[in-house]
Amino acid sequence: MITVILVIHLMLAIALIGVVLIQKSEGGALGMGGGGGGAGGGGFMTARGTANLLTRTTGILAALFMSTSIILAILSGAGKERSSILDQSEIAPIAAPDSAPSVPVAK
Repeated sequence: MITVILVIHLMLAIALIGVVLIQKSEGGALGMGGGGGGAGGGGFMTARGTANLLTRTTGILAALFMSTSIILAILSGAGKERSSILDQSEIAPIAAPDSAPSVPVAK
């Protein structure tokens, strides 16, 4: 079960990376990016439609990725005894000194 979810999780991660890399930069700082639909037009989708599709796809993939992350985290501790880290404290108690410190006596 964990193996199947892990494979789905990895496929979602790769798809999410791919979709994010396909998106056009908002700032255009690098000067790269796909050209728009120009005067000829007639393309399958407009630039705005493509951006909306990629944004929604990114959101859906991110939600699925987070879901599989939570499922994997829950399943990883399914067979183990639940305990608090505070209950597992193995700090040794501070040892008392062998003798009390000497106090100077005023004469």
